[in-house]
Amino acid sequence: MVDVQTVSIAIASASIVVAAVYYILQIQHQKKMRQTDLLMRLHLASSTKEFVEAALKYLSTDYKDYDDFVEKYGSLISEGQVQTVFVMMAVFFEGIGVLLKNKLVDIDLVRELFAVEAIWLKLKPVAEGVRKQTNTAEVYEWFEYLYNEVKKREQKLQAGVKVG
Repeated sequence: MVDVQTVSIAIASASIVVAAVYYILQIQHQKKMRQTDLLMRLHLASSTKEFVEAALKYLSTDYKDYDDFVEKYGSLISEGQVQTVFVMMAVFFEGIGVLLKNKLVDIDLVRELFAVEAIWLKLKPVAEGVRKQTNTAEVYEWFEYLYNEVKKREQKLQAGVKVG
């Protein structure tokens, strides 16, 4: 026969386990909420008139490669309106890349909220040219990382691989 003390110990133990599981689930939920809040703040920042105007100017530039860019607009590391919008776009997405690397944002939300591919492909020849010119491989490396991670995720999704 089971005595009252044994039942009390079992109930107390089960209560501790349930509380621990609940706490873990709450922590996971709060982490997801913080990530979502951070991305929505970034999305809001990218929706300002200034940012949208910069993005439109950025996307409307026309060049074949880095040399053509320099000939038409000047070096990326010089002063000018085009350079400003290029750096603005690059730095914004560089920050998201760092957040992704440190697992502070969700790749699916980033992929759905931001035009990472279009922005990176426009910057890529310029970034590679600046890397070569300055002999610095780190120029916009986290933006490139972000682009590569978004592409990997899209490939998995297209292949029908369960992700997440």
